[in-house]
Amino acid sequence: MPQEALCVPPRGLAIAQFALALGGFAIGTAEFAAMGLLPDMAKDLQISVPFAGHLISAYALGVVVGAPLITVAFARMQKRTMLIMLMLLYGITNGATVFLGGAGTTIVSRFFAGLPHGAYFGMAALAAAALVPPNHRGTAIARVMLGLSVANVIGVPAATWLGQHLGWRACFATVAIIAFICAGMIAYSLPKIPMQKGASARAELGALKNSQVLLTLLAGAIGFGGIFSVYSYVSSTLTEVTHVSASFVPWGLACIGIGMVVGNTVIGGFIDRWLKPTMIGGYLFIAVVLVLFAIVASDVRLVLPVLFCVGFGTACTTAFQARLMDVAGEAQSLAAALNHSAFNIANALGAWLGGLAVTAGFGWESTGWVGAILAMLGVLVLWVTFASQRRPS
Repeated sequence: MPQEALCVPPRGLAIAQFALALGGFAIGTAEFAAMGLLPDMAKDLQISVPFAGHLISAYALGVVVGAPLITVAFARMQKRTMLIMLMLLYGITNGATVFLGGAGTTIVSRFFAGLPHGAYFGMAALAAAALVPPNHRGTAIARVMLGLSVANVIGVPAATWLGQHLGWRACFATVAIIAFICAGMIAYSLPKIPMQKGASARAELGALKNSQVLLTLLAGAIGFGGIFSVYSYVSSTLTEVTHVSASFVPWGLACIGIGMVVGNTVIGGFIDRWLKPTMIGGYLFIAVVLVLFAIVASDVRLVLPVLFCVGFGTACTTAFQARLMDVAGEAQSLAAALNHSAFNIANALGAWLGGLAVTAGFGWESTGWVGAILAMLGVLVLWVTFASQRRPS
């Protein structure tokens, strides 16, 4: 497998990894806090809450479009420089959301804010891997992705509180400031990382002809849809099925966030030793947990531990990132970035199918059954992926 040259961070490995994780923290805070602030945004922009949902969709579309577009266009840019540029762009676009007044221009700003998302995470994963020996790659990537998990525990509740008391624009202003700080920390702590031999837009586009890359992305887009089938409607499930008050909902979301942090903390070692079994096992774990969610959703004593496990299951996204680095050949950057495009497709797919089940009258807890089916379909795609790789040419 092509490996980046091992680079020594000038300010120490911990500071470099923290700088990269801080970018994930900023992105995760902006992405998920927007969901909690949707009613406030709708009221201020004088639009309905369903129409305000286009703000979320516009951001997700920006992620899907931006990941491949930016990665290919800047294929020959040095990774440290590109990470700084992406964080500056993220700060500028979130700052634009603060100052633009109308609903239409705000939707446009959310689209542009989504553009750096996937490219940043892809580049950050490759940079993290370049700073450590190959046998510690999974742990390094997991530490960088920890920023996204911590955002769900600290960043999202804090930004939501800030938005509710100072106006929703304060949330995005805070994210913009964090993004600018992150850009400065990356410039301070990361070394120059040598470009991969033969790096070019044409080489990166080769990922689109690599069946292993495409199948891995397909497995991610389908399987992780299971998580989002439940996550998208967890607030309604808690109030309508578990019968808790709306003020209790943040505790349920916090359980998911804590699960994400714990999962990303422990999964790195498994990836370094048993990558393929971790991917299969992760999806099987998610399927079982989502079935349990459908069964115990009415019992608050049981549903909170299950939500913790839902968050824990999201950690295997790191395994998919490592897998793409293994099979992408010369198209490392594009494959890594496309992982987050696939993740956002999973977001849309899970929310859509879960919504269909609820609309059809199967109840809010039916999102768990929908999610379990998607996770098992993900297992099937992974089995086909690994089997086709073993098959001789």
